[in-house]
Amino acid sequence: MPQPPLTRTVAVAAALLASAALPGATPWASPPGPAADCRGRRIASWSADSRHTAEFARYGDDNSRVDDWTGGDGTHSVRLPDGRTLWLFSDTFLDRIQPPPNPRGERHRWRTADTGGTPLLRHNSAVVTSPTGRPARTLTGGTAAAPGPLFPDPPGGGWRWPVAASVEPRTPGAAEKVLRVLLWNRVPGTGPWIFGLPRGTEVATLSLPALRLEGITETVGRTSADPDRRVLYGTAAVRDGGWTYVFGGDDPASSPASSAFLARVPRGRLADRGSWRFWDGARWQRRAGRAAPVLRAGGRRGVGSAFTVVRDGPAWLLFTMDTGGDGAAGVRSITTYWSCSPHGPWHGPDGRLTPPRPPAADPRYVVAYNPQVHPEFTANGELLLSYDINWLGPPGTPPDARLNGDVELYRPRFLRVRTGPAGE
Repeated sequence: MPQPPLTRTVAVAAALLASAALPGATPWASPPGPAADCRGRRIASWSADSRHTAEFARYGDDNSRVDDWTGGDGTHSVRLPDGRTLWLFSDTFLDRIQPPPNPRGERHRWRTADTGGTPLLRHNSAVVTSPTGRPARTLTGGTAAAPGPLFPDPPGGGWRWPVAASVEPRTPGAAEKVLRVLLWNRVPGTGPWIFGLPRGTEVATLSLPALRLEGITETVGRTSADPDRRVLYGTAAVRDGGWTYVFGGDDPASSPASSAFLARVPRGRLADRGSWRFWDGARWQRRAGRAAPVLRAGGRRGVGSAFTVVRDGPAWLLFTMDTGGDGAAGVRSITTYWSCSPHGPWHGPDGRLTPPRPPAADPRYVVAYNPQVHPEFTANGELLLSYDINWLGPPGTPPDARLNGDVELYRPRFLRVRTGPAGE
């Protein structure tokens, strides 16, 4: 049976629901101090962005092909040099969409497989949108007759989930550009890790403009023998000057909240393992196992297993599910932290945004997670923020039947977010 399409944040909530430096500097040098004009930022207002939500719904419902995307989570994006955008997804459904009613008699579009079996997940995919933002093409691996993940499953078992991506020179200073995609490598687990043990962070290189997969390189291996303390990097990657700052999180099995960690890499070297440096609380250093949290989980604070970071003027702004909040906030509401530098200190949480979820017969089981900012779509001073939707029933209840019975329960939704000074 395919792995359920849920992140650890959603998995931990099941029980709850049932009950900046210059490129010429040395890579280990301390970063510069915060800008003098840096002030706190937070969400000031928001509204639903129906355009992007509707575009992915239209594309997913289109049966002109049945080997392309009909639903997915882990939504990340990157603008390509020719104006197209590549959207990266983790667990992905393909197959055919049927009109309502579904087999339960509900007024929902639903999914079937032409083979007659249950629609199966592929561990990842990508969707290319035109410069106008219209989804046009799905990228997968495998064969035309048997599509597989774009980033193939590792030898010996496990899978890869794509996260942040960046266009950079093939080598520092080169004119040729390539696309680097950060990948989370996970392997099957049991008990608290039924959704996979974290194994390591990899970087895939894709050619431009053809988007041909050239290779995959491990950049950060197992940072600890204890799965609770392993850090996967890539939930966010922010370019600042000559550096790419790569944010990651640990994976504690007993808590819905993660701690945030930070690495940085010179531009053009994301796929070069030896160029990665990790913040240890005082300086940049080579050993990933000595990294210290830049935002430590505890009490009211912490991040989800997937979060996003964006520059907001001189400040840095982090969006995450409210994993330290009361009740089901960790799978309902989004909050923010701010800092004047990527390594902190991070202030917050500040404010709460509860995004709309699609209507369902059992709304208490419909969850939101993985907020991601897509800065390439900033317009009129408003950020584009996506979040994923899933169905999380009672413990031990597989979600696949619900997700196939209502395709809206496994597609990204979008908001427009305006930020303002913190504390107002």
